[in-house]
Amino acid sequence: MFFLIAGSEDQTLEIIPGFSSSMRAVDLPEGVIINISTPFSMMLHNMGLMLPHATAVAINSYEEIDLDIVNILKQRFHEFLNIGPFLLTCPQTICSDEHGCLEWLDKHKTDSVAYISFGSVITLPPPEQAALAEALEASGFPFLWSLRSFEESLPKGFIERTRTQGKIVPWAPQMLVLGHRSVGVFVTHCGWNSVLESVIAGVPMICRPFFGDQRLNMRTVEASWGVGVGLEGGVFTKDGMVKALEQTLSSEQGKEMREKAEAFNKSALEAVARDGSSTKDFNTLVKLVTS
Repeated sequence: MFFLIAGSEDQTLEIIPGFSSSMRAVDLPEGVIINISTPFSMMLHNMGLMLPHATAVAINSYEEIDLDIVNILKQRFHEFLNIGPFLLTCPQTICSDEHGCLEWLDKHKTDSVAYISFGSVITLPPPEQAALAEALEASGFPFLWSLRSFEESLPKGFIERTRTQGKIVPWAPQMLVLGHRSVGVFVTHCGWNSVLESVIAGVPMICRPFFGDQRLNMRTVEASWGVGVGLEGGVFTKDGMVKALEQTLSSEQGKEMREKAEAFNKSALEAVARDGSSTKDFNTLVKLVTS
């Protein structure tokens, strides 16, 4: 289905069943707001036409993360199966920590460190990367930043000035990092895998989405679940990021976010248990595939 939105991009989406009134037109992925001339829009349209005819639709999630949406989708499809989170249901490879991230985290207080990573694809625009660095330095909070290439876009002298405050590495074992007691917030692009990893670890998020489902995920994290915040203006600025860090790491609201995130952790573990909802859905999927 496509939507032609008249008026402000801040228009809410009460017309879409299951979406809370906090969801806005601007949060929808590119190609959903109508522009049927693009290949991506046509692909989404064709997928939407075919999905109701599928024998089953299986996704990397679990029922309890959003029961209202799950119940609506169960009415739309023959079988709507939540068989995740995959990071809990699939065997995980042992991740090395060649850059000493965990040892560095061991030296810091509980819920005190900001972990920053935007996955393996996204690179921040240079002005935003510089603004993020300035905010980290100005805030004084310890930080662990997974950054593949950094020297050209960081403020001059930043690495030297923050040598005792932060650690920059080209790669970090993300699930081990998020599960460390000292990590208090995850600065993320809000890809679905990263969102799941963060809530399963019980860690709030600061969200800077870029494309696809990321804006909708951010809005869900912030407005529906209350386990994170977006940035003022949607991009990194020094003042906006300092405010977000203070909000998540040193305020009562941040404490409440952590408590809510920890509740997601509990429900995820229950979902993948022997009699959990994801386990039952996976068994249903196996029967459908093998019958």
